[in-house]
Amino acid sequence: MSAERVQRRLAAVLAADVAGYSRLMGADEIGTLSALKAIRREIVDPAVTEHRGRIVKTTGDGMLVEFSSAVDAVACAMTVQAKMIEPRGDTAQSIRLRIGINIGDIIIDSDDIFGDGVNVAARLEGIAEPGGICISSSVYEQVHGKVPVEFCDLGEQTLKNIARPIRAYSAGPGPKVKTDRAAPPPSSAPRLSLVVLPFANIGGDLEQEYFVDGVTESLTTDLSRISGAFVIARNTAFTFKGKAVDVKNLGRELGVRYALEGSLQRSGNRLRVNVQLIDAETGNHLWAERFDKPVADLFDMQDEIVSRLANALETQLTEAEARRAQRFLHPDTLDLIFQGRACWNKGVIPEYMTQARSFFEQALALNPDNVEALVGAALIDACVGASNLTEDRHSRLSAAEAALVKALTLAPQHAPAHATLGLVLISSKRAAQGISECERALALDRNLALAHGFIGNGKYMLGRSAESEGHVNEALRLSPRDVWAGYWMAWVGFAKLQLGADAEAAGWLRRAVEVNRNYPLAHFHLAAAEALIGSIDEARAVAQAGLALNPGFTIRRLRMNALSENSIYLAGREHIYEGMRLAGVPEE
Repeated sequence: MSAERVQRRLAAVLAADVAGYSRLMGADEIGTLSALKAIRREIVDPAVTEHRGRIVKTTGDGMLVEFSSAVDAVACAMTVQAKMIEPRGDTAQSIRLRIGINIGDIIIDSDDIFGDGVNVAARLEGIAEPGGICISSSVYEQVHGKVPVEFCDLGEQTLKNIARPIRAYSAGPGPKVKTDRAAPPPSSAPRLSLVVLPFANIGGDLEQEYFVDGVTESLTTDLSRISGAFVIARNTAFTFKGKAVDVKNLGRELGVRYALEGSLQRSGNRLRVNVQLIDAETGNHLWAERFDKPVADLFDMQDEIVSRLANALETQLTEAEARRAQRFLHPDTLDLIFQGRACWNKGVIPEYMTQARSFFEQALALNPDNVEALVGAALIDACVGASNLTEDRHSRLSAAEAALVKALTLAPQHAPAHATLGLVLISSKRAAQGISECERALALDRNLALAHGFIGNGKYMLGRSAESEGHVNEALRLSPRDVWAGYWMAWVGFAKLQLGADAEAAGWLRRAVEVNRNYPLAHFHLAAAEALIGSIDEARAVAQAGLALNPGFTIRRLRMNALSENSIYLAGREHIYEGMRLAGVPEE
């Protein structure tokens, strides 16, 4: 820099970068770069122009902007952060900017700027929360009362490579928003982001160590199969083995929302497993599970432990993400999908199905090609059509099939889409084809318990009810507390009624109703079973419980919506209709 070219002036300097940029690039390079270009083109550049700024330079994830007015600099920052929380594409929605602003003397060399004024702005950006703005006291003095935002005094801050402490203030991401230091900042960690910490080997039995590590590794692999999940690789996770871990610090270091920790302990011929799911941002425990198993073949045990935990965790993570999404004024596609799944998990009754479908419809309005939203909407239509909750069963099943065909065109290896298509085919008098789709789903995901359950239902439709129980037992082995468990148990009850094993049917159906009281067909079939074994009073009470859930249910509707033309299936239905009549279920 030659002396004759050096110029100095007082300026407001804005420094911005992307929180968690390296992690985002590691997860999706092309998507992240594309999203950043769109954010720059659609949000940042227009805001800078509007507020009379000059973009000095950009880096891969950062930007330096010069303004002649502190008010313009802060107003520009507020505009950018406000627009960043509006609904955008899935990858773009996970991007959060941090912005720092300072007023100081700068050195101009050609088109670049240097000096302490620039360095302080960059360091303030480093301590800003994702989605937030951090300004120096010199900026605060110029803008206080002139921009529609309240600031929180952060006190004196010691900034890296800055000789003197700098008094700093933070501002929220939108106008007229008062910063609340007690409220959690917007998270830059991706949704469904998780680290599986190495499980502890209680007792220190060295012969068991490899088994404990195998559970951790296999669980990491299986959780990675959850659509949209971001799971820290086992090599990184195992660097924490045997160490005391502060989960909140770990979450910030790894850029994840959740941590799973657990332990295995062997005592005689039994093995105890303890696990805890923790919110890495707050340190709160979200879910815990403990179960004991007799010691058997270690590899079989490892598979069963991992599958049980993976299935349970998918449900728990969905619930956690749905709770987060409820706080957003402008939910994006994934927020809406999580809320839709959470509604569906409550039970197949009209109220929850309507709520769930509304969320999936909103998601598809934002992105018509989102596979998870297509599968979610299809699952609602399939369940409503198959459960006799509507008069337009055929149109609902047709809509589900069309959505699943589109989803599988976009994602041919999507196991839940294959399984859901299996349910649609089974419910559309194509049980053999439906079973084949479910078998394809299991080839893609061996832990997909619902595919086993659907196969059990398909065997019932084919008049092979004696085989149904085995498939359902496999589903329950893989996922004993699954949200589908009540349906699987009910389907075995249906199969037992088809076989004339009414007492066994009543036993399975009682379990089904205990697990899920929001499945009307289970109530009506239990009423039939109770009536057929002579428990008329109990049968009538159960029938009324079913009608409270689905007031429009009639034997005629059930007859009209027979899901198979198999002669054994149809003969079994006559037996069921007779039981329902005895229980007081309306004929018309």
